Amino acid sequence: MLAGLLLMVAIGIEVVCTALLPKADGFTDPWWSFVVLAGYGVSIWLLTVVVRTVPVSVAYAIWSGAGTALVAVLGYLFLGEQLGWAKALSLAMIVGGVVGLNLAGAH
Repeated sequence: MLAGLLLMVAIGIEVVCTALLPKADGFTDPWWSFVVLAGYGVSIWLLTVVVRTVPVSVAYAIWSGAGTALVAVLGYLFLGEQLGWAKALSLAMIVGGVVGLNLAGAH
């Protein structure tokens, strides 16, 4: 239960930091670069805590897959990125894969 909550927090932090990457401007803006790098560090640290009790293959699949899907949604909603049918279908497959790995890891 706690591992699931920590994983969700890790994903949330990673997603926010990824969405903030344009603000870092190629890591030329010191403040935003610090925010992004510090956030990634906290996210990875939380992931290392999670893999104490959750298989790394499952935890990482959820972390990376959910992060990818959420960043794509944020990009569409807030960053002016396009979301065509191919991108939407690909994101659905990522989510399906994460769910499948999670179910397989539960046995």
